Amino acid sequence: MKRVSLKDVAKMAGVSKSTASFVLNGKAKTMRISEALAEKVIAVAEKAGYQPHQLAVSLRTGQSKILGLIVESISGSFFAALAKIIEDEAEAYGYKVVYCSTENNALKGRELIRMLSQRHVDGFLITPTIGMEKDIKKLVSLEKPVVLMDSYFPEVEASYVLVDNAKGIRKGMEHFFSKGYKKIGFVTVDIDLVQMNERLEAYHESLAEHGIRANKKLILRVPYNGDKADAIAQINAFLKNTPGLDAVFFATNYLGILGVESITSLGLRMPDDLAMICFDDHDLFRLYPPGISAIQQPIEGIAKTAMQLLMQQMDKARNGNMVNQVELEPQFIERGSA
Repeated sequence: MKRVSLKDVAKMAGVSKSTASFVLNGKAKTMRISEALAEKVIAVAEKAGYQPHQLAVSLRTGQSKILGLIVESISGSFFAALAKIIEDEAEAYGYKVVYCSTENNALKGRELIRMLSQRHVDGFLITPTIGMEKDIKKLVSLEKPVVLMDSYFPEVEASYVLVDNAKGIRKGMEHFFSKGYKKIGFVTVDIDLVQMNERLEAYHESLAEHGIRANKKLILRVPYNGDKADAIAQINAFLKNTPGLDAVFFATNYLGILGVESITSLGLRMPDDLAMICFDDHDLFRLYPPGISAIQQPIEGIAKTAMQLLMQQMDKARNGNMVNQVELEPQFIERGSA
């Protein structure tokens, strides 16, 4: 079936092509086209099933009204919640969102940036992974609106918004210390990401501030993208083979979920046998008895702030190429595990 063109709509409505274009692009009042005529053109277009050619609109206006969202994982609860809020915020600004994930694969991230660029998206919202530095730097050098979330590259001058990772860890550690726990383990992911490094560094600093000497045996690094059963086995071994361990801090919620499974399988009671806190909350932590204490990231704040920063960049006439770097306050949610 032949696609209905703007020329076809104009002919059916009995108006010029330019008049039809002005009406269908929301410029009827500006061009002093009568309300009755505008309504007639719109009615004809709807009845005929007219759909504007998006690429042609993009070339004409310089905007696609589409944003590219690249996250680490579509399945992760943090990223899913982030994406939902961003989609809602984008809609309020009049934009649609193309949503994809890297699974922390830099090559995939590079291909996604190329794909989104070819689709002429108006801006990028990215949770970056190691190896994407050059790609992000190129976007910035081309003056493409881009905001990083959850992580960033110190060597790349780009806008970003994330939680204050160090403050989150300190809040959890101070709670442990207030309960008298001193031999505190730390389970993290074996990947060189800024946010993970900041969390581990804050763990060390908290120990030092309380006069506790760091012990490498109290730190477990679980391989990223490893087999779930292997990860649980590693955590089991860590908990069983660390004498006197009285508390453990999990650096991400998916590690925390594996930790809950491990602690349960070992028959340990929380907090009597082992206290636990996890960075990044999850619905499971609220529902699982006795409730898992967690550092809650301000997901809504991250998403809304990122959208605001992106919109500011897109309004270049007023704001220029602004670089804003924002860290938001985390919240400690106390439950029964610690």
